[in-house]
Amino acid sequence: MELLKQKNDADIERFLDDIVNVSTIDDAKELFHKFKEPKDTLEKAIEICVKEHNGQFRKSGEPYSVHPILVSCIVAFMGGDDDMIVAALLHDVVEDTSYDLQSVNAVFGDGVAKLVEGLTKIVTIREDKLAPSSDKNAKLRTSALTFRRMLLISIEDVRVLVVKLCDRLHNMLTLEALRPDKQKRIAEETLVVYAPIAHRLGISSIKNILEDLSFKYVMPKEFEMIDSYINEHKQQLQMSLNKFSLKITELLLTNGFSENSFDIQKRVKHYYSTYLKMQRKGISIQEVLDLLAVRVLVKDVKDCYLALGVIHSNFNPLISRFKDYVALPKQNGYQTIHTTVFNESMIIEAQIRTFDMHNTAEYGVAAHWKYKYSGQSPVLVNPRLDWLSDISNKDDVPISSDEEDGPEDLYEYAKDSLYAEDIAVYSPKGGIFTLPRGATALDYAYEIHSQVGLKAVEAYVNRVRVPLLTELKNGDIVHIITGNEAHYRCSWLNSVKTGKARATIKGFCKQKLKELNNEIGIKMLSAIFETNETEILSWLDSENLSKKAGKVSYDSEFLKDAVNALKKNAKKDKYIIEKQKFENIVVYSNFKVNSAEFDYCCNPKRGDNIVGFRDGDRVTVHHRFCDRASNLMRDGKEIIFVKWTRNAPHRYKIILNLENKRGSLAEFLAYIAKLQVDLVAINLNENEETKSDFFVLIIELHESLNIDDIKTKIKSRYKIVEFTSLSDAYN
Repeated sequence: MELLKQKNDADIERFLDDIVNVSTIDDAKELFHKFKEPKDTLEKAIEICVKEHNGQFRKSGEPYSVHPILVSCIVAFMGGDDDMIVAALLHDVVEDTSYDLQSVNAVFGDGVAKLVEGLTKIVTIREDKLAPSSDKNAKLRTSALTFRRMLLISIEDVRVLVVKLCDRLHNMLTLEALRPDKQKRIAEETLVVYAPIAHRLGISSIKNILEDLSFKYVMPKEFEMIDSYINEHKQQLQMSLNKFSLKITELLLTNGFSENSFDIQKRVKHYYSTYLKMQRKGISIQEVLDLLAVRVLVKDVKDCYLALGVIHSNFNPLISRFKDYVALPKQNGYQTIHTTVFNESMIIEAQIRTFDMHNTAEYGVAAHWKYKYSGQSPVLVNPRLDWLSDISNKDDVPISSDEEDGPEDLYEYAKDSLYAEDIAVYSPKGGIFTLPRGATALDYAYEIHSQVGLKAVEAYVNRVRVPLLTELKNGDIVHIITGNEAHYRCSWLNSVKTGKARATIKGFCKQKLKELNNEIGIKMLSAIFETNETEILSWLDSENLSKKAGKVSYDSEFLKDAVNALKKNAKKDKYIIEKQKFENIVVYSNFKVNSAEFDYCCNPKRGDNIVGFRDGDRVTVHHRFCDRASNLMRDGKEIIFVKWTRNAPHRYKIILNLENKRGSLAEFLAYIAKLQVDLVAINLNENEETKSDFFVLIIELHESLNIDDIKTKIKSRYKIVEFTSLSDAYN
């Protein structure tokens, strides 16, 4: 692997401008040769690429071979080896033409052939094969299948993932040639899948660009708002950056550093990371304090701390923003000192790292390949990439054999494991664990081992006992106390953040739900026929329905079939199951029901598993995992079949930052009542950083209401931190 030259954000931007401006094969070749000296192997690969793609064109109208040549330029810019560059040139050749893998092997050898095979096995979501944007299930499944193949192939050789990221980067740079719905679809997948993969590989240069490009198409209004603000204040921001970097340069030169011993890079922060900060803190773009950043690059580790001393002794630091990832690196190998300081009227972030750390941060695995060769097959030995095996194999996580399990489960597991924003926490012995922002002490327990998570009974954060669902902060020291028995609640699924925690709890809850459905089905039939459960079991056994008792509890048609099959055993003849429809709930019963209401305790959202309890002509609805529902079942309360109506109201979560003054909450509640929005639940959380009150509300909207109109009206008067659907699994 060639040694990566030092590059900054400006170099990358200039390079990508060159990429975007290329539209002919000759120009693409010319750009390629700026990065790679002519070699027989590379020239042969270009020749085959151009020849085999002859007559094929992209949606933009340019010859198709321009795309693989430019992808190979990006691979070369990232420091890729010759095999990776050849694979980038040929991966679409094998997929789209008659030129096969055997021919690749014969001309370029087994190493290139395996890389090309890995790339072609990833069935990418092509612009002409996209799932409709409205079809959430098809979209999720397609992404899941693609993602699964990516991970499985990358276990054999992670270079496949790096080339794939470069391929996606070029697709994103040329996305404007597609229809708007396809642009959004590809950008959504890039933001959810590809950018987090780049983050976990430590390739921040690609991750940041993919995020900003995706942000433009996924949330165009938010992107435009930030872009307009930055452009409007561009001159002032640039002047502040220049003055600050000049000050640091002078200070370093007068404190023992020579001219050639350091480099200073400066930039306005990336749009998407700025947007995330606005969302996290509930602030506007005008309130983002540290839009500017400088990066000080030095020769060795001791110089990092000398430079830090120079900066802190001349500028007032915000201690709460100080992070030392040099002494305590992230799991993906990232090492940098972060500090934020006051400079006149501006607040600027300063990052300090060595030149070598910079290469690792910008190019990740591409900066320091660690392979050992067994024959001709590269075997990954970089311990920073153990997460690939963990995600692909889901080691130590119970995998259900239920029919409904499929690629979607892996996709959800992997998405939760490929977080782009993370924190570092520590074990009592100093072990480092990288977790997603918002992770809890319970997530940490599962990260150690699934059995530690399942048997966790107590948590100590910085030696203070806290609830298991306490949110962790960067730098926390966490200690977990375990018991002898598994200890979990299915409601915890909504609180944990990591893929391992969610998958493990979900696996156990699926089994629990199966047992619960069986119990509810039998009790439901017992109530319908007004007989004891022992007799119902006997009747089911005689009709060979014992193993399907659980289906009675959630399938209304099967309930009717089961009742018809069993009624010959009953004494009376009043077992016609009738559908009775209410505002949110449909009831199936042989009893007359006048009302169906939700109890106050569990607030099930649309799509949750629910259970109904009959009290005369009134039905009360609970979540099936509700503790109160469990007590009612144990007490023998009569169970009745309930399910959601098709036009059940949609639920949304709002995180709202209200001004801290008397009557502000009452005023807000009165306003949403005027909008005909129903409030389901409200909680108050105090944000430690901003010392302001955040209210978390769950609201319901009926189908007759337009969610975009409601959102616009609320946002026009109040500071909304988050407004998300609780019904959209993909979101």
